[in-house]
Amino acid sequence: MFRGLNAINIDPKGRVAIPARYRDRLAQDAQDQIVLTIDTEQRCLLLYPLPTWEEIERKLSLLPTFNPIARRIQRLLIGHAVEMTLDSHGRILIPTLLRDYAMLDKRVMLLGQGNKFEIWHDENWERCREGWLKEELTEKLSELPEELKTIAL
Repeated sequence: MFRGLNAINIDPKGRVAIPARYRDRLAQDAQDQIVLTIDTEQRCLLLYPLPTWEEIERKLSLLPTFNPIARRIQRLLIGHAVEMTLDSHGRILIPTLLRDYAMLDKRVMLLGQGNKFEIWHDENWERCREGWLKEELTEKLSELPEELKTIAL
């Protein structure tokens, strides 16, 4: 499981170093093979170990292509997906197109989300996080999935 929030830098070539505490897991579970794509709801990137991504991609490819919403998600997620390998220093080169989409420059936040990571521009992350913290949960209770209503924290 990938968890935690990590402030990391992008070097002038567009590379980021994955924190050492995640590298062993990526090496073990994915032989350092990862897939990077865009998030369709927020201006951030999604980083998956290759086996996890292959399962998601298989499910996406089974969606009905005549459904406009399904087709949109297929085009965006699969169309932007880039397969890559961590280099010997645990770095990846984020392609310019993906850096531009997520507005990434010098400082980014790497956010562990269980089976994947999100990569955010640091200021965009702070702005979104503050907005989420200010939201009134009671207003959104009717939108809460039934599965979440049974979890005790």
